[in-house]
Amino acid sequence: MIKNKPPQENIDIYVWEGKSDIFDRIARCLVSADVDVIRADGMEPLPEQVAQSTAIAIISVTVIDSSGFDAQDWQRTHGMPVIWVAEAPRAYDSRVYPPEYSHILMLDFTCAELRRQVFALAGELHLHGKSAQEHDPLIAESDVMKALLKEAETFADCDSNVLISGETGVGKERIARLLHDQHSHYGKGPFVAVNCGAIPDGLFESHFFGHAKGAFTGAMLAHKGYFEQADGGTLFLDEIGDLPLYQQVKLLRVLEQSKVTRLGSATEISVDFRLVAATNRNLRELVRQEMFRSDLYYRMAVIELRVPSLQERGETDKIAIFSHIVQRMLSHQPDNDKNGEASPITIPDWLIRMVANTRFVGNVRELRNIAERITIIHRQFGDWDRDAIDRVFVALREFRDELQEIENDGTRRKWDMADRQRIIEALDAHNWRRQDTANHLKMSRKVLWEKMRKFQIIDGETAAKGDIDP
Repeated sequence: MIKNKPPQENIDIYVWEGKSDIFDRIARCLVSADVDVIRADGMEPLPEQVAQSTAIAIISVTVIDSSGFDAQDWQRTHGMPVIWVAEAPRAYDSRVYPPEYSHILMLDFTCAELRRQVFALAGELHLHGKSAQEHDPLIAESDVMKALLKEAETFADCDSNVLISGETGVGKERIARLLHDQHSHYGKGPFVAVNCGAIPDGLFESHFFGHAKGAFTGAMLAHKGYFEQADGGTLFLDEIGDLPLYQQVKLLRVLEQSKVTRLGSATEISVDFRLVAATNRNLRELVRQEMFRSDLYYRMAVIELRVPSLQERGETDKIAIFSHIVQRMLSHQPDNDKNGEASPITIPDWLIRMVANTRFVGNVRELRNIAERITIIHRQFGDWDRDAIDRVFVALREFRDELQEIENDGTRRKWDMADRQRIIEALDAHNWRRQDTANHLKMSRKVLWEKMRKFQIIDGETAAKGDIDP
């Protein structure tokens, strides 16, 4: 062991070098850093103090080759992030290295590359640990939110799939986690959250089904897909409405058969998980437009929950959420400690009224953002500086007005498209004679000509062509 850090930092680097001979290089690279570098080959199980420290593993892929090392299970068991060392092309390829293998070092890594990854991961661990402790509770002062939580608790212990709908930022994942945590069986397993809108095109199978080692060029590691990762727990699919049709049928097959086959393998693997999906889109309308499979919709939406918008929840929830965030963030200030206990923060009435009267189009997510900005102002000025806080709300209104203008532009474009199509159809019906068409449309020939130029209508264009260049 190489010890060169102050004890309060508590950062441990465990190195499994296998056949790659990397321990000494790593130790030299980190000799001036505040870390412990520990040779871990053959050290299983790990010491109990690992769970109490900021621990990072650096593992050569030769360990997997030589000892049947199940990388993902090991990583989940020991609960520390892994930096994989492999002799492979430097270009990151998510087909080769799926999400849990996202921290990669090439065998010829430099000290700068090693330190960059180690310190970045240490920072992430610190932030994640802090955020987990300070996670906002589900606040429900309004009747509509209380009704939702009661409904969610009623169905929490059911095995049936759940579809959660609601606007962006209302907290759909929080409801999904509530369903998971309160389930007597699946709640003991993992909660795997996946954003369907962020799956790279062409990588659905690799990410969801996983792949066997050697399934394609460069696949040096076996990979469990999301279906296997969620086995025994909950698979949360956010933005399910963004999943393309050809991927929907593959998801449906897994839900019906409860089996998956990794890419490059012929072995079927049984999986048992509860599906909770979420969307901010109208799936029934997408089904009507044949943009979403009806059979998948009915398979998912056995139980349907709708999360109300913050505007629907009303002033009571706005004020309660805002006050909770402000109290939590400001209670940790050094000058707010009396006999070891944080004293309540008094929020001025004028600020409470501003929050209550504001429409947060981004819902709880936007309200949290505003609350954090205001607490920063309080810390900087030492009080509730009204001019600075007013500027925050002015910026919020300006941003909302810009979004409204964009929405209005879209609406005007739809009207323009309808007007363009009407003119083309009228021209078509009158064999493209300008005067007859103008008389039919009850406008002058000059106005007709100006509209044709505005809408870029070409002589002889058929009514089927109804598009305007951007």
